[in-house]
Order: sequence, then C-alpha cells, then structure tokens
Amino acid sequence: MSQVFQDTARRVIRIEIDALQQLEQSIDDSFAKAVDLMIAATGRIIVCGMGKSGHIARKIAATLASTGTPAHFVHPAEASHGDLGMMGAGDVVIVLSNSGETPELADVIAYTRRFAIPMIGVASRPESTLLRQSDVALVLPRAQEACGTGIVPTSSTTMTLALGDALAVALMEHRQFTPEHFRNFHPGGKLGAQLSKVADLMHTGDAVPVVSGNAPMSEALREIGQKGFGVVAVSDPQGRLQGIITNGDISRHMDGLASFEAHNVMTPSPITITPDALAEQAVGIMNDKKITCLLVVDPEVPQKLIGLIHIHDCLRVGLG
Repeated sequence: MSQVFQDTARRVIRIEIDALQQLEQSIDDSFAKAVDLMIAATGRIIVCGMGKSGHIARKIAATLASTGTPAHFVHPAEASHGDLGMMGAGDVVIVLSNSGETPELADVIAYTRRFAIPMIGVASRPESTLLRQSDVALVLPRAQEACGTGIVPTSSTTMTLALGDALAVALMEHRQFTPEHFRNFHPGGKLGAQLSKVADLMHTGDAVPVVSGNAPMSEALREIGQKGFGVVAVSDPQGRLQGIITNGDISRHMDGLASFEAHNVMTPSPITITPDALAEQAVGIMNDKKITCLLVVDPEVPQKLIGLIHIHDCLRVGLG
C-alpha cells in the first residue's frame, strides 16, 4: 500500500501544479487593478469567505496584516448578524467563493454595493453573481480538483491561496517592505529572534566594561570582574575604541602584569559590529572567531564605542 499512497500524493501534487500554472497564465490587468485598489485603501482590507474559502481568507488576511497591509477576516455568517459594521468607508473587501454563488455572501455583497465599498471578487465563474457585482473580478481557471471527484476544494483553494500571496507580495514590493518592518510584526518566537538587531540586545552605558589606555591593570581587572563579561574595552578620552583586553591577553602578560597599563596589554583594533546589524550576524562572527562578545561602535562616528553584545544575550533569545 505504501507505493499506492505515494502515487496518490504525486498525482495530487501534479494536478495542483497544473492548476497553479493555469493561474499564472491567467494573470491579466485585473490583478494590477486589484493591487491599485488595495493601495488606495485608506482603511483596512477585509477578506471574506465561507467554508474552505473562509480558511483561505483567514490566511490571506493574516499574510496581509503581517506584511504591512492592515487587514482582517470577517465571517460571512457573522456579518449578517452585526459584523457588517466591521466594514466601512476607506476599506476594500476581498470576497472568495469558487462558485461565486455562496448564499452566505449575499449580505456582504449587498452591503458593499449599498455603501460603495470597493469589492474584489475571486471566483471561477465570470458569470457568477459575485464577479458580476465586483469592482474588480479575479477569475480562477476552471482547473481540475485534485480529489478526483471534483467535489472537494483542493486545486481551487490552492490557487486562491497563491493568488492571495501574490497580492500580498505585490503590495510588499510596492511599499518596499523590509525585514525590519517584518520584524516589527513578528517580535516573538524564532523568527523575531532571527530578525533582532544588535541594538535590541546589546549592553550600553555603565554596563559596558571600559577603561582608558593609561589606566593601571589593577583598574582593568576590577572592571572585568565587576561587569562580568570577561573582557574590558580600552578607549581614548573621546570615547574612541583603541583595543580590548581579554583573558588571553592577561595570560600572555602575567609576568609583571601589575606594572602595566591597559594599552600595554590590550589587543589593538578589535573586531567590532554596528548596532544596526542583525544579531544573527553577530552570532556568526563570534562563532567564526571563537570569541564570546563583540564591541559595538557607532556607524556614524569612527570607532566610537557605544555598547557590547555577548553570546549569552543571543542565546537567551534563541540564537546560537
């Protein structure tokens, strides 16, 4: 039976790939009109759908919302019992229905027409009520459903989902949506950690171990012990970084250590990073150089010391 199941999986995937290829070929000026309509919205994008189309609608709304286009899902059945008030002037409504004749959508369609709320319809029948009433009609190809019977939404929902992704990406590119913008909407979890910047995790101010170049090593050792990072930065009176003292530097200068000043022991021109760099980059540098921390310098002022990031800061948020 194992081979039978594998053959089924491959057949389903082939059918849905064919449907997506048909969708690609069907893209025309209506898609651009839909994007323009969404760009012009001064409110939110409301996405509606019933049944399987409703699940796809939720995902499209979530994708739009997380990529810089305010959006939310409205359930058509709930809309008829008060949630129509969630739509208003300035909004654009996207309505999904493979047949274009889903009964529960009637009130949503009528409401958008009554209050002149722009509506984008997505369906497979150009002659359907939904597409005839829409300001912009996005017609899905009449592709074969992958279930074999033609009654289970499979290829049609895959095409609708892909079309929603295409709309979201078109809007992203138009708005020049960056990873930093994306991080603002995804502060939690692994994704948020991967997009964290050095500035989000670094230590600043009095938390940074630093001494002047002419400070006695007794002061440098005390600073290392108090701050707990195992290193101390060495800077000039203007706060410009001169070097760093690590445990390795101390070990190499054990003979007569007490008689040295910080500049005698430090490693000059240490590896640094800027606060706008991704924390992932900092982790990569630390792993590659086999060090546990990086000094952070001002990108606008050469060698101006402004902070320190430790590998433990990165591990704490799930990087490493």
